Amino acid sequence: MLGRATERSPGGIDMTMVVLNRRNLLAAGGSVLATGVLAAGVPGLLLPARADGLAPTETMSGGANNYRKGAAIVDRIGKGGFWMSGTVRRAGDGAPLAGRRIQIWAHTVEGQEHEPQSHGATLTDKDGKFRLEMPQIIPIFGQPHGHLAYDSGEFMTVFLRPVMRSAKETSLEAHFVLQPA
Repeated sequence: MLGRATERSPGGIDMTMVVLNRRNLLAAGGSVLATGVLAAGVPGLLLPARADGLAPTETMSGGANNYRKGAAIVDRIGKGGFWMSGTVRRAGDGAPLAGRRIQIWAHTVEGQEHEPQSHGATLTDKDGKFRLEMPQIIPIFGQPHGHLAYDSGEFMTVFLRPVMRSAKETSLEAHFVLQPA
């Protein structure tokens, strides 16, 4: 199947070399495919890609900064004017998760992110969506950003820290994909 060439070394020993040219390589590859050697030995190499579902969201660096466990569920944080929204879905099948508590906090025109009045929580609706009005987010450490957390126990805790492109934006989205605890 593969081409072979034999040469005699200066010491009189026969040396066999395998010659790989395009024709030999194609023939060898076809033979491997036909026998299924690789299909059994290397999963996924010759088989179609298999979707394992929606991957869980990982906690972002800095996401837990100034977190306050148990922030109250509120209709609005402060006087409002800025909207934080997003979705919560289950890892794997992507099903929306209703009734999940999402805590939100940020450095705003009304308070710093470590202050209790800058924290609040909301629940997701039947479609796994949440939306909470809060004061305008302003930059701290050079970046306008919000903080969000899922921390209710049935799923693994996740902290997010999405950054706004501009401090002039009046809304910010963050999406959770939760993995069972």
